Amino acid sequence: MYLKNISLFNYKNFSEANFDFDTKINCFVGKNGIGKTNVLDAIYHLSYGKSYFNPLAVQNIKHGEEFFVIDATFEKNERSEQIVCSLKKGQKKILKRNGKSYDKFSDHIGFIPLVIISPADRDLIVEGSETRRKFMDSVISQLDAQYLQQLIQYQKVINQRNALLKYFALNHVFENDTLSIYNEQLDGLGKFIFEKRKEFIEQFIPIFNKHHQAITGSQESVRLVYESHLFEKELLLLLQENINKDRALHYTSVGIHKDDLAFEIDHYPIKKFGSQGQQKTYLIALKLAQFEFLKKQSGVKPILLFDDIFDKLDENRVSKIIEMVNSDTFGQLFISDTHADRTEEILKSTHQSYKIFNL
Repeated sequence: MYLKNISLFNYKNFSEANFDFDTKINCFVGKNGIGKTNVLDAIYHLSYGKSYFNPLAVQNIKHGEEFFVIDATFEKNERSEQIVCSLKKGQKKILKRNGKSYDKFSDHIGFIPLVIISPADRDLIVEGSETRRKFMDSVISQLDAQYLQQLIQYQKVINQRNALLKYFALNHVFENDTLSIYNEQLDGLGKFIFEKRKEFIEQFIPIFNKHHQAITGSQESVRLVYESHLFEKELLLLLQENINKDRALHYTSVGIHKDDLAFEIDHYPIKKFGSQGQQKTYLIALKLAQFEFLKKQSGVKPILLFDDIFDKLDENRVSKIIEMVNSDTFGQLFISDTHADRTEEILKSTHQSYKIFNL
């Protein structure tokens, strides 16, 4: 997977900017707020159809403007692929491949394999379970279109069931037969999603452990644990058992939409017991595992975005990451950093071709 060029129009802080990439490693350096991360986010946008940092699409339009356009040329399997993403205020976002619009953005997911490593990843540790589920789902969805469709369908049925529970409460009625229809749909969809997540985690954990040990020199003991109600019972039984609770809450309290990933260090939550450096290392290992998993499953090296990751890492851990770059593990790499001298020194040590963009 190779990004050859990208053009930005009215995207975030850029009125117009063009970048050509002819090297393996590309680095954006400059002061905070200059737009380094915004370039990486534009690349991410073309892979996932949305911003990594701001999910409200209209807020990615430059202040005072009416639209944004991101236009890029990729090379995949020796074919040139033009991907364009655009949004005009008051209209739907448009995503095109080689001039043809996608009917559903979900059809594009996985076409441009990409992994981002960013300080914003800390949300995976400090935020609620939804953030960690989204991480898990995004990795699986990049490889499995059926999984993504089942996930979308499950969420639709959950919304319908929740609306029905609210209707019951407001109108002081209860229709078990109607609810049972949704229960049966959720059971089938939930079972499929649970099995896929379980299978993914079983394959993913050894890869994650390997990367964490490589960065830390096996000096820290960490665990990644998949938690789900469905390890206890089938979803249909759980829904039936929790009906009184759901009626009181007006929403569905059990199911795969409550699944979580536990991040642990020395058998304790890393959120409470890990230092900033340990948390950052954990997250980098998680994302490098995502990279390797996607590469193994798809046979394509994903594009890798390193957003300001050298802060809060000691010299030894930085050098371990650079060793991985040298081992030809990665394909094309995009880096942002505020310290131009530090970046230049790190890049020289890779003995790889690189280009620095001073913003």
